[in-house]
Amino acid sequence: MIFLQLVLFCALFTAMVMYAVRGGAVDGLYFYPKPVQERAIAIGLTDRGTMNRKRKNFMTLFYIVMATALILIIGLWNRVREFRQAYLMSVLFLEVMNWYDGIVIDRIWVGHSRFWVLPGCEDLPYVQTWAQVFKKRLFLSVIWLAGSVLVAGLTVLLFH
Repeated sequence: MIFLQLVLFCALFTAMVMYAVRGGAVDGLYFYPKPVQERAIAIGLTDRGTMNRKRKNFMTLFYIVMATALILIIGLWNRVREFRQAYLMSVLFLEVMNWYDGIVIDRIWVGHSRFWVLPGCEDLPYVQTWAQVFKKRLFLSVIWLAGSVLVAGLTVLLFH
């Protein structure tokens, strides 16, 4: 059952990324490294204000949707009522999402799809190296350990 839930959670993550770039890759410019962002702005693909607004709007929606889904999976679907169990389950889901993002989304999808190549920025590296993915994911692993406290607390509060 947990495996199915992890697959569905990662599918939701993928759907959220697809939603972010529904008008084209430039809509997700905030996902790109700074040099790509700067070039895209300089050549007029977008402007900084638009990019920042899209980042803020998407990230707010993303955190609300993903946290709500996780709380519902843990508290409603799995009927977890104790903080320790909710915390451990939250860690599992957030860490799988973290590494899924780095490997499947960043390295495989972004790295092997022409969709993500921005016109006028073809010469700039926009896909993270394996070393960069590993470093970023390790850092985010620590962040998600802390974020899991919030998810577990809300789950227990809402479903206890």
